Amino acid sequence: MNPIAITDIQGIRIGNAQNKDGGTGCTVLISPQGSPCGVDVRGGGPASRELELLNPAANAERIHAILLSGGSAYGLDAATGVMKYLEEHDIGFDTRICKVPLVVASCIYDLGCGQNVRPDAQMGYEACVASEQQRFTEGCYGVGTGATVGKLCGPKYMMKSGVGAYAVQSGELQVGAVVVVNAVGDVLGENNQIIAGMRLADGNGFANSRQVMLEEYGQADTLFSQRDGGTTNTTLGIVVTNGKFDKAHMKKIAAMASNGFVRTICPVNTTADGDSMYAMSVGEVHAEMSLTGTMAAYVVEHAVRRAVQTAVSCYGVPAMKTYSRSRYMG
Repeated sequence: MNPIAITDIQGIRIGNAQNKDGGTGCTVLISPQGSPCGVDVRGGGPASRELELLNPAANAERIHAILLSGGSAYGLDAATGVMKYLEEHDIGFDTRICKVPLVVASCIYDLGCGQNVRPDAQMGYEACVASEQQRFTEGCYGVGTGATVGKLCGPKYMMKSGVGAYAVQSGELQVGAVVVVNAVGDVLGENNQIIAGMRLADGNGFANSRQVMLEEYGQADTLFSQRDGGTTNTTLGIVVTNGKFDKAHMKKIAAMASNGFVRTICPVNTTADGDSMYAMSVGEVHAEMSLTGTMAAYVVEHAVRRAVQTAVSCYGVPAMKTYSRSRYMG
């Protein structure tokens, strides 16, 4: 497999919009022609819009945009701006009266970051405009602007994260992923060492969130459900391929792609997370589903790590780039 840019995959447009002072933003992926899409939701607290459209039994065969937004459930308002933009550009499901854009959306919880601004319709619209020039940047941009990780014991110990992307090509088949990591858990490197997550109180390494959970289970004042992190965490991903599949196939590929979360985030898919994975088919390349799903999990792994590797320290939260490698505990 050869690495490619996520924007090398034809049939999609990706754009970011953000309010840096506000500490939030959104990222949109547009399929002007409409594409089959599936979703796999494993977290216990998703903030989402129109996911029933992706049910294989639902009538809609194609959707036109996926929005990833900050702002928790308030950020779903940004989808209104995406709808407005698509309508203006004559993109949507053709009905007797007009074309209705089919837009699905999921949000992360970044409230309290920066000036507590929430993505709105204007920001969603701006992300669509940015997609015209494929203006997508990894790190603390778009939906990654206010993302953080390692929040089991609250914000005092967390680290900065962001949005990451990775794509590969094997023969004619292309598979890519865009992921925003806003997890309660830690992010693991290729050798399962912690590369970003909950820090020790003295700042000299990582506390290891899973170990803390296991060792402190049963202590009334430190139960997972009562942590400062609460239900304020979510990792979201979009996998896109030029392989030709229907939305039932894409649901299975989304489920396989979610394994990339399992391999790189610990703990993951908890009741305090709203973890969700989308998968979209935008091409006509003949491809085998299991191979495509395996490639999807692979690019998700890399995108998760890039989300923390490209983040920078901001809002008083340190990032991997400035948290010395000598402090990694593994």
